[in-house]
Amino acid sequence: MKKKIIITCLLFLSIGPFSKAQVLLPPVFQNESNRARQDEMCRVYLLPTRIMWRQHVESEQFLLKMTNGQTELGHANMAHMLSKGQDTASILLDYGRELHGGLRLVMGSGNRSQPSLVRIRFGESVQECNSTTNNSRCDRWPKTSFSTDDHAKRDFIIEIPHDGQIEIGNTGFRFVRIDLLQRDATIDLKEAVAIFHFRNIPYVGSFSSSDSRLDSIWLTGAYTTHLNMQEFLWDGIKRDRLVWIGDMHPETSTINCVFGDNQVVPNSLDFACKEFPLPKWLNNMPAYSMWYLIIQYEWWMHSADRNFINSHRSYILELIEQFDKTVDSKGDFQGNCFLDWPSSPNKEDVKIGVEALLVWSMKDAMKLCELFEDSAHADICKGIIERVSKHIDKPKSLKQAAALMTLSGTMTSKEAYRKYLSKGGIQGFSTFYGYYMLEAEAQAGEYQAAIDAIRQYWGAMLDMGATTFWEDFNPQWMKNANRIDEIGDPKKANIHGDFGTYCYRGFRMSLCHGWASGPTAWLTHNVLGVKIMEPGCKALLIEPHLGDLKSALGTYPTPYGTVFISHEMKPEGTIHSFIRKPKQVKIVTSIKDCTIQDSEDLPTTSSLK
Repeated sequence: MKKKIIITCLLFLSIGPFSKAQVLLPPVFQNESNRARQDEMCRVYLLPTRIMWRQHVESEQFLLKMTNGQTELGHANMAHMLSKGQDTASILLDYGRELHGGLRLVMGSGNRSQPSLVRIRFGESVQECNSTTNNSRCDRWPKTSFSTDDHAKRDFIIEIPHDGQIEIGNTGFRFVRIDLLQRDATIDLKEAVAIFHFRNIPYVGSFSSSDSRLDSIWLTGAYTTHLNMQEFLWDGIKRDRLVWIGDMHPETSTINCVFGDNQVVPNSLDFACKEFPLPKWLNNMPAYSMWYLIIQYEWWMHSADRNFINSHRSYILELIEQFDKTVDSKGDFQGNCFLDWPSSPNKEDVKIGVEALLVWSMKDAMKLCELFEDSAHADICKGIIERVSKHIDKPKSLKQAAALMTLSGTMTSKEAYRKYLSKGGIQGFSTFYGYYMLEAEAQAGEYQAAIDAIRQYWGAMLDMGATTFWEDFNPQWMKNANRIDEIGDPKKANIHGDFGTYCYRGFRMSLCHGWASGPTAWLTHNVLGVKIMEPGCKALLIEPHLGDLKSALGTYPTPYGTVFISHEMKPEGTIHSFIRKPKQVKIVTSIKDCTIQDSEDLPTTSSLK
């Protein structure tokens, strides 16, 4: 009897080592699932919001209207680019905010039967979009050239078809410039839409207050991290499209507060440990292996994912042993030291900061050892803490080091604030370690100072046109400088191209860097007042610190569902709070005027195992 073969219309394949979703593939791929990997990201086409500038372009207003995306013959309802003699037809488009993705052109007919030659430039700023790719040298590696076009190609000279479509680029950008390079040539553009490539997940956490500036900063930090949540957790979507474990800590802190449990974090930790197997340090830096331990503990406290933490048990224990070997009997750390780029010149204080970070990481590692019921390795952690704490000196001036000493308990928060953090206000803040300076100020009870610092430092980036937070920033750059979203005055400074140092000089500097998202987590933890007391968010401490705010409300994701929190400052200076929570979550608070209700929220995260 002839064997009956049933061919289905669609073949369901579970593909990719990290994706639990299923993808529909045609039956012809029935035996080829091993060469398929599903894209975890979502694609959306976005129109430009405005035309910044154009030359020899007609009917450009049609590029601001959505079409069906289908090429059609003819010239109607299209923008016309016409290069005349030596004059190049050019157009500069603004897509409204920072995006990750590329450009899709839908073409009409032109005056050539052959493809047309164009130059496409992507830019995180108007100035970058108008610039030419160049190389620079890094202070740390003076013999090495760094291109503004290396991690993600942003400058293309490419032939484009007529009566067709083409997709170009994969980078971080807000602006696109198109130049028609051929003489006496015409091209018709039906669409020039951005391809927005992002992880399609809800913003479960939220923050709203009586200060719209703080609200914007919270959301900008959340969006900055969201853009970097690609298939792995990157540091930057234009440059630093890599898994940097230390830089991940502000990002994972933000993810916990905004998105809750997301597989991008465990996947990235798994990837990093495979990329840098012991005895290598993660990213070849001991400090980043310290951050790994802190991330692991905080991820455990939020998710209580025992399967994941157990899968890293051996690595964690061996890493503790490796740290034990790098600290001599006197408590002197013997490894190379790095905190962040702005602190790099102060090598003596940087080492103090790294030693403080080691103490912090060993305290978290000791708690993980208790989870593993491994008293021997817990004793190793305790020994490292005792040796380093006796040895560690006090920094001369570095705020990064003082903040870490506060958070590690090697310096009192009051002393750190009085001698270091309060000096010069936001002077000495950095986009990465500013988060820990804010945390140290909170420990000292200086919540108002921290709120003011957020407004002044991160808010200043918004004042310069930022829609995501930057790799580095110094408020001094703002003096007589153009915003990133304006063509501006050529006599003024270029805040993107004229500044930066180390490996991020000029336009190489990323304007969407995940390590700068710290204020989002800080506002949730300190203004809304959410602190995790038991693994898996089984118990939350709610202690708000409103400072000069009249009100603050928001939501917080837990494995059991969403917690809603509202605080209102009464005229007499007391706080009235309302909290709605999943019934599995216990709320601990000292707020006297507080109403707590249970809800039957559906779970928004699923990490409890």
